[in-house]
Amino acid sequence: MKKTLFTLLLFSTVIGMMSCRKNGSSPNIKQYDDQQIQNYISANGITGMKRDTVGGDTSGIYYQIIEPGNGTKFDYPDSIFFTYTLKTFDGLYYNTDTVTDHYNGLAGHTAPKGLTLALHDVVKYKGAKVRLLIPSHIAYGLAGAGSGSKTIVNGRIAGNQCLDYTLYVVPDPIAYDDQVIQNYIAANNLTGYTKLTSGPAAGMYYKITAVPTGTNVININSSVTCYYSGQLMDNSYFDTNYAPTPIAPATTSSTTVFSDLYELTPGFRNGMLLLGKDVGSISMLIPSRLAYGTISQSGSSATIPSNSCLRFELKVTASAN
Repeated sequence: MKKTLFTLLLFSTVIGMMSCRKNGSSPNIKQYDDQQIQNYISANGITGMKRDTVGGDTSGIYYQIIEPGNGTKFDYPDSIFFTYTLKTFDGLYYNTDTVTDHYNGLAGHTAPKGLTLALHDVVKYKGAKVRLLIPSHIAYGLAGAGSGSKTIVNGRIAGNQCLDYTLYVVPDPIAYDDQVIQNYIAANNLTGYTKLTSGPAAGMYYKITAVPTGTNVININSSVTCYYSGQLMDNSYFDTNYAPTPIAPATTSSTTVFSDLYELTPGFRNGMLLLGKDVGSISMLIPSRLAYGTISQSGSSATIPSNSCLRFELKVTASAN
């Protein structure tokens, strides 16, 4: 009798819980996300946001067109290049460094899903700069993303987090590279650099920091002994064996020998050739197409993101032909 009564009570409780959900007293994830976005907009004093209603329904994405793009609308199979900043609503994850936050690939292969939808339905055109508030159910969902504790800033994106993106779809990578280099020169108060406007290294900026005094002429067939350092445009080092300071931190006292200049990136190789003679130094600001282009690379101390403009300091100590 007691067992039967307990079963009936349990069954009644389950039915009650189901009825409560059925009556809509608990929000579903889409409703929850929308409320989180509205609260975020209000708390941060954000204005000008619109809700995505493409196709007569809504993805739940809110957006603001900062700069409209132009030209032909890109589609999922099209290749695009954009820079972005990203924050989570909880403030525990943020990345506002557009030096490292680059994407170069197909518009339909981005992640998360909400970003792919927004690129296609909201951003649409190259040259566009757009702020996006993406709900968690089309972001990284319950699982989140990344590794480590969610309490570590920039360690991972916690579950059920809506995302705050600002992205810029680059219409002309060559012009963009030049602007990045000019901004870097201004931000770091650099002077005395010359821009090459023709030839195989057109677009590169350089400055002879120690006039060559050697007797050997450097050419494409030379074997060159040197110190060098490589930096991203945020001044972080990805590679260096340059012992003298303050050009770069000392990581090793040994020189590097490049015996095949054809294997070097076009910008670095042409910087060597600009010296003309050995025993001299040059500083180079190299656009991405003369560096590693659209492919990311692993440096000795950090990754070089795709489409990265680079700074190299080069000190040649000897050469042989």
